[in-house]
Amino acid sequence: MRRKISLKPITLLLLLVTFVSFGKEQEGHGEQKTDQKTEIKEYIQHHLQDSYDFSLFSYTTETGEHKHFGFPLPVILWDNGLKVFSSSKFHHGETVAEVDGSFYKVHHSKIYKVDGADGQIIEDDHHHATNEKPLDFSITKNVTMIMMVFLIMFFMFKRMASAYKKNGGMPKGMGRFLEPIVLYVRDEIAIPNIGKKHYKRYMSYLLTVFFFVWIVNLFGLTPIGMNVTNNIAVTFCLAIITYLITTFSGNKNYWKHIFWMPGVPVPMKIILAPIELLGTFIKPFALMIRLYANITAGHIVLMSIIGMMFVFNNWLGSSLSFLLAFVLGILELLVAALQAYIFTVLSALYFGMAVEEHDHH
Repeated sequence: MRRKISLKPITLLLLLVTFVSFGKEQEGHGEQKTDQKTEIKEYIQHHLQDSYDFSLFSYTTETGEHKHFGFPLPVILWDNGLKVFSSSKFHHGETVAEVDGSFYKVHHSKIYKVDGADGQIIEDDHHHATNEKPLDFSITKNVTMIMMVFLIMFFMFKRMASAYKKNGGMPKGMGRFLEPIVLYVRDEIAIPNIGKKHYKRYMSYLLTVFFFVWIVNLFGLTPIGMNVTNNIAVTFCLAIITYLITTFSGNKNYWKHIFWMPGVPVPMKIILAPIELLGTFIKPFALMIRLYANITAGHIVLMSIIGMMFVFNNWLGSSLSFLLAFVLGILELLVAALQAYIFTVLSALYFGMAVEEHDHH
């Protein structure tokens, strides 16, 4: 007997926590003589950016003091030698950090060198920082989230595998939840797109990328702002792994259809070859942009609608904005799973094209 899990309580809880966090930030900035729309825009940009500390929420006291709740992360720089220190030295980007006689400042989620304790970031005409930037290998919030998801996935599948061994191949506990998803990825994604002969070679990667994208997307809906897949570098790495697997898995028929397509006149083969070769790069690029753009757009729209509550500042406008944000929150839960599904399906499709066997007569 299947148990139905309602998404509404989960969405409402996430939305209420986000609302409280957002409200605290806006309440704190309410004392300042700045435009409220600008504050909301800056808050959204801050929510989307990576950071060097793990902030749960923050607010400003009546005396103007900023209070942050969270914990610092290790900063690892290479600047005439290895420099390792805690991000607490930046005081959430408000002060300059002094390390072994060198001074560093955070500017737009990047670390730059400055001249001294009172040093400033110098910008050019296009508002780009011109200060020297050291090599940065820091453990940022997104890196921490990736490590957390790795541990979560390792724990889930380790428990599932152990349960199978103890119960003679029968799922137990967490395995009862994971098994239908694993079977769905195998029977509805891998086998139809790759084929029964080759699908087992790719199942480990397909399952990994499906659960990774799904879990990080769900965490991205929480107010602590762990938006891993709205970082173009993360989606680029996922896309390049799919590209490399496809490229190195390609058989002679795959490459023949790219460089010398059978059944086509020779002049057309010469024209089609560079187009088909370019297509091998366009496919992973589309994977990268699709995941990045959908997740980023969803966060921006949801946070903007929540910000409209403070712009309207009346019961009618705020109530309508909250209702719209609630509906969009439910949609975002579905989008989190949908983007994981799309990325996995397209990866399986590219693998299937690479190992497909053709009979030419």
